[in-house]
Amino acid sequence: MAHSTSAHNVAQLFPFEEPGVSPEDVRIAEALVFAAAEPLEESVIAQRLSQGADVAAVLEELRRRYEGRGVNLVQVARRWMFRTADDLAWALGRERDEKRKLSRAALETLAIVAYHQPVTRADIEQIRGVAVSKGALDVLMEARWVRMRGRRKAPGRPITYGTTSDFLVEFGLNAIADLPGLDELKGAGLFEGKLPAGYDVPQPDDASALRADEDPLEDTALEQAWAPVAPEEG
Repeated sequence: MAHSTSAHNVAQLFPFEEPGVSPEDVRIAEALVFAAAEPLEESVIAQRLSQGADVAAVLEELRRRYEGRGVNLVQVARRWMFRTADDLAWALGRERDEKRKLSRAALETLAIVAYHQPVTRADIEQIRGVAVSKGALDVLMEARWVRMRGRRKAPGRPITYGTTSDFLVEFGLNAIADLPGLDELKGAGLFEGKLPAGYDVPQPDDASALRADEDPLEDTALEQAWAPVAPEEG
């Protein structure tokens, strides 16, 4: 005969290391993160815990409980989610590849946006040394990894681009500062043979506030951003 799992049962099966953490709060946090369609902020989880509960300690205990399992509790984009363990990525690699494949041009464009944001199309072309097809940026925006930020206060008022919280989630980053350095990027095959001599990767910054050299986007630009995606070219 099956029995429902109680907080007492959980405490017996999984000894808690975090002092003062309620087993029931851990169960609630686990259920919330598991059922959520998107990663959850700590403030959202805290609203459902017992009064005065230390949400950081609760999540740390839950994270510890999932260490070494096929699914881990991780913090990405300053939010919490369950994710397949890194060492099992090979088992899901095929499904992931079939879901979305990016060309080298799109990958290089994404890396440039991530490290140099806010950037314009001209900025990207200057760094890559070749023209950027509209399709490459469209594919990245359709994936919701890149967004239109504003317009550069310069002749022609070109659109500026930056990354999104979905980009952080997709690549398992808690913050944009967690991006790898130039050596790691070269090791992954990005930029090989394309970077100018003496080039170095800047410290990335994805602050949402517009900078002094940016103007807000008008509504028409936002509408154009979600027009049908053009075929991607080099």
